[in-house]
Amino acid sequence: MIEDNTIKTGLVGAGYISEFHIKALKRLPHVRIAGIFDIDQKRSLAMAQKNGLKSYESILAMKQDGVVCLHVLTPPDSHAQIALEALALGLHLYIEKPLATDVDDCRKIMEIADSRSLLVCVGHSELFDPGVRRIFQYIEAGKLGKPVSVDILRSSTYPSYPGGPLPPQYREGGYPFRDLGIHALYIIQSILGQIEDVEARWESLGGDPNLFFDEWRTIVKCKNGLGQFQLSWNVHPLQNQIIVQGTKGVLRSDLFLMMDGLRSSMPVPKPAERIINAATDILPSLVRVPMNVFRFATGKILHYHGLQTLVGEFYKALEKGAPAPVSVSDAVPVVKWTERVAKAADLDKQNVLARENRAESVPFLVTGASGALGGAIVDRLLAQGHKVRIFCRKKPKVIDPNVEVVLGDLGDPLAVQRAVKGAQKVIHAGAAMNGGWVQHQCATVIGTSNVAQACRKYNVSKLVHISSMSVVDWAGSSGKDPVSETTPLEPRPLERGAYTRAKLEAEDCVSRYCRQYKLPAVILRPGQIFGGKIPLLTPAVARKTGPFWLVLGDGQLKLPLVYIDDVVDAVLLAADNALHSGEIIQIIDDNRILTQDQVLEQALTDRPRIVHLPRSAIFTGAAFFSLASAIIGKKLPVSLYRFKSALARLDFQSHRASSLLGWTPTIGVDNGIKKILQHQAGKLNTIWP
Repeated sequence: MIEDNTIKTGLVGAGYISEFHIKALKRLPHVRIAGIFDIDQKRSLAMAQKNGLKSYESILAMKQDGVVCLHVLTPPDSHAQIALEALALGLHLYIEKPLATDVDDCRKIMEIADSRSLLVCVGHSELFDPGVRRIFQYIEAGKLGKPVSVDILRSSTYPSYPGGPLPPQYREGGYPFRDLGIHALYIIQSILGQIEDVEARWESLGGDPNLFFDEWRTIVKCKNGLGQFQLSWNVHPLQNQIIVQGTKGVLRSDLFLMMDGLRSSMPVPKPAERIINAATDILPSLVRVPMNVFRFATGKILHYHGLQTLVGEFYKALEKGAPAPVSVSDAVPVVKWTERVAKAADLDKQNVLARENRAESVPFLVTGASGALGGAIVDRLLAQGHKVRIFCRKKPKVIDPNVEVVLGDLGDPLAVQRAVKGAQKVIHAGAAMNGGWVQHQCATVIGTSNVAQACRKYNVSKLVHISSMSVVDWAGSSGKDPVSETTPLEPRPLERGAYTRAKLEAEDCVSRYCRQYKLPAVILRPGQIFGGKIPLLTPAVARKTGPFWLVLGDGQLKLPLVYIDDVVDAVLLAADNALHSGEIIQIIDDNRILTQDQVLEQALTDRPRIVHLPRSAIFTGAAFFSLASAIIGKKLPVSLYRFKSALARLDFQSHRASSLLGWTPTIGVDNGIKKILQHQAGKLNTIWP
């Protein structure tokens, strides 16, 4: 029982979820938030300042400042230690799910809390979601009869990884199950009774390339029936559906759309039952969905509504001296089964990583080996009889005996060091090819910095860095000398887009390491690569729109094309020669510079229906979007400057490739196009005998 009318509370952990706890607490009239503590003092101070709170240096400092209740919002493996420390100080606790990662720790928390008459509430917040509460209302009203099964379909995404130390979702194989599986387990338990057994399978399908396991299926045997659930980081659009099947009815609840539909067993002919159920399933949703959208927009339904409600119920219990809305004893069996599955997945990941079997020394490391260029480089090295180490985020389905695989993200410095250690030469072809700035900064900028640091640390004999011709000033070079290695760099990278900006910063990083630390490196700037897995007909040439090929401009823009096998030749020459001072070399077939229309003429065997979009129309539309961007204060993906760069009238040349590398195209553009056409014809022949 809290004697004073005001409960002074504090938070431990300044991560994402703390924002919603602060919002929930600020809605409670008899609760005052003293402040926040996080072992990362910078993060703690930032969160405190953002919300007008105090940043503390310890839990003890909070206690000494009059705090009587604590919210534990740290990573799961720290919950038990923090909870036991807080209970020893006499503090009531709200602990985010999971309560702990060990059942014995859960029991210790329960014993100490009971012995000191302290209230501990566990954050099983989805039990208090409006949609889940409606499920309980249906069950309590007897509309489903006896529930016999529960199916849950849940998909999710994680925030983009910004680089640096890996967050727990990417460190631990079982984290996704700890994060979302626990919600499914306690919901199923609340409907079907005590959990008696859990069987789970997990797989990696690539929806989140940094997640070791991104697809989960689980069967849950309970006292009163069977439950099952799917967790996916591959399914889109995102979903969170619960289907409860009973002896008298079936209820489908969509927690994201905030709607549900009930199908009941009725004493009428089956055709009539189907018609009635169709109406009762669909018609209420037509009203409820817009109504709930309105309620969400007006603040009647809140983001993380279940959390907000549970926090309120916890403080009501504190004021009245009542039991916690979710007790430790409720959470213990959920922790038991969550950890049984999650720890097995952790071990699975550890076993996979333990089988990397890196040699003490390997001739080549190739980053970005799962990409088109990186894969072509690996294939060539293997064909020449070399052993190759590759660095990628997902394990290849087929691995050549002469390939070593190191798994990890370029943004993770420890993973990069693991890959680089023992490599004599590093070919750095890894980079982000899509996404926003966070993705490009992580993979391309931070990734290149990590590679350069590791190469320096482990005395790599040569770094071949694959840059891009996008780093030069295309708009400013229009109508001037041909684009070459001496062309000025892009002066407005923010307007050119995330890819150009990241490639520019990455190239600068390698150049800086060459100057400051004498890192032996060569920088290659390939032109527009085609062949292999890279299509020839990209938007730079034309876009297929129905029966038409839409060309931006008059079709006379020259393209710096280069066939992929010729690029691989240049990469291996750069790796083997004596260049080491960060020389920049442009790789294009300047003997054969084709225009957009000439590429279409060669690449399309039938008579293409080509439509040219006038430059004036493109620039007018881009100017409109730039103006709209300035008015709304939001950066749009298109801009006038970006189109001026893309449609700049340029010519290209590459003298350094010949003089410094001894490189000239072996296949060339014309023969490269012929090879593509022959390959396409061969595929057709296998389809049509």
